[in-house]
Amino acid sequence: MDWFYAQNGRQAGPVTLEALISMLQAGHLLPGDLVWREGMADWQPAATMPELAPSIPSATPASLSYFNPLAGPYGPPIYAGFWMRFAAILIDGIILWMAGLLINQGMGLELPILRHHGNSLQMALFEMFMLGSATGTVVEWLYHALMESSRYQASLGKMALGIVVTDLSGQRISFGRATGRHFAKIISKITIYIGYMMAGWTQQKQALHDMIAGCLVIRKR
Repeated sequence: MDWFYAQNGRQAGPVTLEALISMLQAGHLLPGDLVWREGMADWQPAATMPELAPSIPSATPASLSYFNPLAGPYGPPIYAGFWMRFAAILIDGIILWMAGLLINQGMGLELPILRHHGNSLQMALFEMFMLGSATGTVVEWLYHALMESSRYQASLGKMALGIVVTDLSGQRISFGRATGRHFAKIISKITIYIGYMMAGWTQQKQALHDMIAGCLVIRKR
């Protein structure tokens, strides 16, 4: 389990328990310096931790208080795993596909395009494909960026699975960050979708685009 520590008003980490013990024994971390790990309600002096106490000759408790780096409005995070996120993607895909059909029908551009190109069916189909792709790109971007930066912090697919997108502190992300996260998915795709699969084995269940945007996908309690 990873640990965080604080010195001179600054937080650092994560480090392993073994590394923290070595720092204490070498005098690089003082008994009164504050430490934190997932599952703790607040930061505590190193000397008060049972795991660290045997390595500390004496302790001077500190009175400072630091922000818990992962305790957002949903409490200590429970990261959403790969299959839960995959199910949300499928739901969002169906929603966006239906929305695309409705938008294309509403625009009613098929007949004008066919008339414009006359007998050139190939050019007409190509223009309709390009128009549909451009419309789909914009709709998909606005759908994800607006929903995930809203008070819901999730697309409809994620809402159905009870998961939300947050920053690394567990807080709501901005529209700009949600936009960056969305377009960073291009990188996750061109890696033969390995960027998406990374959510199955990274420590905080982050896909590549989550890492690029500095985001987490966590379960609501």
